[in-house]
Amino acid sequence: MRGNELLTIGDLARRTGLSVSAIRFYEGRGLVSAIRTSGNQRRFLRSDIRRLSFALIAQKLGLTIEEIGAELAGLPQGRTPTLADWNRISRHFRAEIDRRIALLERTRDKLDQCIGCGCLSLRKCGLYNPGDVAGGEGEGPRFVLHR
Repeated sequence: MRGNELLTIGDLARRTGLSVSAIRFYEGRGLVSAIRTSGNQRRFLRSDIRRLSFALIAQKLGLTIEEIGAELAGLPQGRTPTLADWNRISRHFRAEIDRRIALLERTRDKLDQCIGCGCLSLRKCGLYNPGDVAGGEGEGPRFVLHR
């Protein structure tokens, strides 16, 4: 297959590891656009391999289809995104990814301790949250979500 050749949906599925139905889903959400042949078969640009790979990674990071679509809308159609394109996306999502990493680290570190929910059902909570101080600071698991 050469650089400018179009890919069938099966080829795209093999290259991205996505199912054909997942590719159709992403197509329906506007993340990729198929070119129709005279026989009405879908064909995709090689650059769609990268677009779908980004979508798959971004979803695993917890980004919504809408967030992913907004970023992909800024990428050029018809050419493989450049390093500058990816750097722009990376800068945009870096703060959100860092926030999520920090939340995961706090959750991991507090999982076997008091998380500040105010239930006081663990004996340890009396050490970490004496007098239910966290309960007076507001709702939810204060020691994990709001630190």
